[in-house]
Amino acid sequence: MKLCFIGGGNMACALIGGLIAKGQIASDIHVIEPTEAQRQALMQRFDVTVFERATVQAVARDVIIMAVKPQHMREAARALAPLLSGQLIISVAAGIRAVDLSQWLGGHQRIVRTMPNTPALIGAGITGAAGMPGLAEADRELTTQILGAVGVCVWVDAEDNLDAVTATSGSGPAYVFYFMEAMQNAARRLGLSDEQARLLTLATFSGAAQLAAQASEPVSVLRERVTSKGGTTAAALSVFATHEIDRHIEAGMQAAHQRSVELGAEFGRSDR
Repeated sequence: MKLCFIGGGNMACALIGGLIAKGQIASDIHVIEPTEAQRQALMQRFDVTVFERATVQAVARDVIIMAVKPQHMREAARALAPLLSGQLIISVAAGIRAVDLSQWLGGHQRIVRTMPNTPALIGAGITGAAGMPGLAEADRELTTQILGAVGVCVWVDAEDNLDAVTATSGSGPAYVFYFMEAMQNAARRLGLSDEQARLLTLATFSGAAQLAAQASEPVSVLRERVTSKGGTTAAALSVFATHEIDRHIEAGMQAAHQRSVELGAEFGRSDR
């Protein structure tokens, strides 16, 4: 599998590192990265071939992964368009709709739009993916193989569903960090040291997530098993229920979803 990455930032590095760890040949990876310091870092870290700009030689690969910032995607795509020869294009740029990317690529249709999340940086990510209509099954499998290097790949039926993916797993790590931060702060106020609060919180989240992943029951059942009538957990959950924490979480995710929709429209505006 011969790959070309447009952009050599954090997500590209995560994918490159994950792929090489799973047996991908480094010499079969090209990276187009305009920053000299980053090109040197990529060569030293991964021993891949780097280019300053897109050329026929650079993009003569089976798959092109577009990993530039959303605000730079239009420029990168238009520079790439005249160099294409039917490659599979995988976009990991948040908010860029496939229809807009296709337009910038001169009508190219062999496109997959994805929404990864930051745990991909340690190989524990989850990525939502949606292909343009008519995408071949072989391209779906190839995309799953590439994204699987940094975690799990989940396909959605329609690209619009990626806005829900964004609100759930794309932004989700920040929700978890927010809750962890609140727990650590509360633990310190209850008399624990900074290190004790940190270790107890991190281990609790990690253990609970692993337990939920391995359990056959829904998380609601797991919650009920921890909650004894009249006990400490019940007292805490009663406060959460009084303040309708679940409704606030849903409202926050609705806001994230709406903003994802808005960003897609903003990035795709013809006057940008």
